[in-house]
Amino acid sequence: MDGSGPTTDVPPTPPPAPGGGPKREPWSPRLWHGFDFFGWLRLLARNRFAVEPPFWHIAGIATGLSLGHTVLRWAQDRLLGDRIAATPIPDHPIFVIGHWRTGTTLLHELLIRDDRFSYPDTYACLEPNHTLLTEAAIKTYLPFLMPKKRPMDNMAAGWERPQEDEFALCMMGLPTTYTDFAFPNHPPLSPGALDLSGLTPPQLATWKRVFRRYLRMLTFRDPRRLVLKSPPHTARVRVLLDLFPDARFVHIVRDPYVVFPSTVNLWQSLGRRHGLQRPRSPGAIREKVFREFRVIYDRLEEAKPLIPAGRFHEVRYEDLIRDPAGEMAKVYAGLALGGFEAYRPKLEAYLRSNAGYETNKYRISDDDRAEVTRRWGDVIRRYGYG
Repeated sequence: MDGSGPTTDVPPTPPPAPGGGPKREPWSPRLWHGFDFFGWLRLLARNRFAVEPPFWHIAGIATGLSLGHTVLRWAQDRLLGDRIAATPIPDHPIFVIGHWRTGTTLLHELLIRDDRFSYPDTYACLEPNHTLLTEAAIKTYLPFLMPKKRPMDNMAAGWERPQEDEFALCMMGLPTTYTDFAFPNHPPLSPGALDLSGLTPPQLATWKRVFRRYLRMLTFRDPRRLVLKSPPHTARVRVLLDLFPDARFVHIVRDPYVVFPSTVNLWQSLGRRHGLQRPRSPGAIREKVFREFRVIYDRLEEAKPLIPAGRFHEVRYEDLIRDPAGEMAKVYAGLALGGFEAYRPKLEAYLRSNAGYETNKYRISDDDRAEVTRRWGDVIRRYGYG
């Protein structure tokens, strides 16, 4: 193999603007602009309000918006809180799990073509505190606030697109690894948030209560069975089974030599767009990726024996790309979902409409490849990528 190594996804370099500099990306809301006020205040206080001057305007806007989000949350609770609390979740969710950049978004997009299923869209994940009160107005009159493409790849974006429920938990102030890129020069705000091992018993009870209430809100909004996708859930299967014993899990894996540089790019992209400091330790993101990969796959391996038969299925990204209909048929059979033939026409229509999609390309250095082999070798062999 030559020194460049294999390739993986990367967003293209922005075309030059008049005058020679890189073209500015269109403005879009920052992640923190959806925060509950008290969660936002905790994030700032625990990082000693260390927002750097170029980002003061982002923090100022987030502070004002967070107050509005909290007032609207109180209003939604007053108007609909009892009805949401009384909403059952009759069919336990289907969880799409897998490390970042393994194809979880694609798998999520394919599953929700089935009319029997619902999902949290981008609005419900970025504005979870008052989704029911405001979504119709925002989606109708302010669609331009959401970019058409995700910043880290070429996947379509928009208020109606499926999204990670981890963002909703973040907006509601729960511990999450996603706050790490707000203050990249500080230690993680919530060590152990990825697999929930760092939470005290009261904090874990709060996490479960808020998560269940969020899913009740989604079910009140749409009673169909939920399909949820968040890479952090891969490390939380044990907790998710406590909440939803009849949940289904579909786990997607991808070549770790592809996943590593693509995930590094993901965090760099999110940090550039949403960070409140300029990173001063370029190796911190690489170490985060190495560390969290181990947490995800170690916790998943520990939890697999707890999952009842017929409730777990694994798919390889490379197989899904090669034969999406065939692999989805296996997913349906493996999870005993039924109804595949009724779903097939919608799946095939979606595949035809996206036939021109192309991933961007990356290169991995020989040094990174060797380090991936050293630190993730057992996982690489487990899934047949060695």
